[in-house]
Order: sequence, then structure tokens, then C-alpha cells
Amino acid sequence: MKILVVDDEPLAQQRLKLLLTEFDCVSSVKTANNGLQAIEACQLSKPDVVLMDIRMPAMDGLEASSHISQMDDAPAIIFTTAYDEYALEAFNVNAIDYLLKPVRRQKLEEAILKASSLNQAQLNAIKAEKEPARSHISAKISGNIKLIPINDIIYFQADQKYVTVKHINGETIIEDTLKELQVEFAENFIRVHRNALIAKHFISGLYRDGEGHSYITLKDMGLKLEISRRHLSDVKKLIKSL
Repeated sequence: MKILVVDDEPLAQQRLKLLLTEFDCVSSVKTANNGLQAIEACQLSKPDVVLMDIRMPAMDGLEASSHISQMDDAPAIIFTTAYDEYALEAFNVNAIDYLLKPVRRQKLEEAILKASSLNQAQLNAIKAEKEPARSHISAKISGNIKLIPINDIIYFQADQKYVTVKHINGETIIEDTLKELQVEFAENFIRVHRNALIAKHFISGLYRDGEGHSYITLKDMGLKLEISRRHLSDVKKLIKSL
């Protein structure tokens, strides 16, 4: 097996690597320091198993796991955590594999041998455990995962089955629904139309044409998106508060 160890603590990372090199079933061990590096490493080295710390800077283990699970032939993911027994009980109920730090050799070997890819029930459990919104949106392109920082996204626009993400570097199609995105990112995006969510920090003002149609104008872009009558009041309140 090829193993990827993801941990922002060098000592914990090296300890796991040392333990893993003792197992006959392990052929190689690579490391990453956070969730962003983990995604990149998974795409480059195609590990069979990822040992994923949960609390890390840049991107935590829960969000990284949700992105990695979208890959073709996604690796098995085992969480390593220092959570207390009550939090661990919640993970146990949700059937997410975990190892309690400091990781013991026997428990590590058992987990590696029985590791299996995340199923939908586990993914739902991940979403339930993670309170903050994602820091990135992921899109699957030619078998690879492309990450788009939330702060770079100008708007989401629905078109039949898919949602287009307009961001500062172009456009990308994703499979998330507009309804799910609205719930997750309510703090940073506002619904302006049944088919569009706009990032609040890109909004520059309100424009009305000669026919009485209202539009949102966007900072330094020369872009405008139509506002439906249903959402006009909420948009006006937001603009007054900006």
C-alpha cells in the first residue's frame, strides 16, 4: 500500500511515518502538512490510504476529505485526532474511521488493513460534523480536482442541471446545487435571482434600466446581473449596509 500522512505537527507526522515503515503491507509513505497539500499529493501520487489529521491550517482534514472523495479511485481515509471521548463517540456513531493520538502501533496496523473508501453515509457524517463553510469549492475536471477559493468567486449561476462558478480566473462548472450553496455560504453570498448567488464583497451597487428591470453591478468588472422582484428588497437592504 502507498500511504499519505497529513499532519501539521512535524513530530506526529514523523512518528506515523516511522511506524508505517515497519509494516510489510506498506510500500511507500509520503507526507503533507495540511488539507491543500493533501489534495495535491493525492492527485500526484495516488495513495491507497490517507492518514488525515483533522485540525490543520489552510484547510482542515474534514474539508480536504470531502474533496478527495470525489476523485476517481479515491483513497481510503482514516482520521487521526486528539478529540476527547465525547467527540470520538460521535465519530464512532457516524462510522468514520479514526485513530486517537498518540497513535498506537497495533491500532494503526489494524486500521490500515481494514481501511475502505469513504461511502455516502460517511460523507454525510463529515458534512454534519463540519460547522464552518468550506474555504474552497472543488470541481472535477478530466479526473482531477480543481480547487477554487471561496474568496475568488464572484457568483454562482444555475443552468439546468449544473451550476457555473464565475471566479476571478474564469468560469468552472460544478455539481453542487444552488440551494445547497445558498445554505452553506449564506454569510458571504446573497440570492438575487432563482438562478444566481452573488458574493457580497463584489457588489458595487444597484442599477435600474429604462424598462424598470433591476441589476446588481459588480466592482471593477463592468458586469451586471438581473435581480428578480422577489429578491429586490433583500438586495436593497444589503447595499445600504455595505
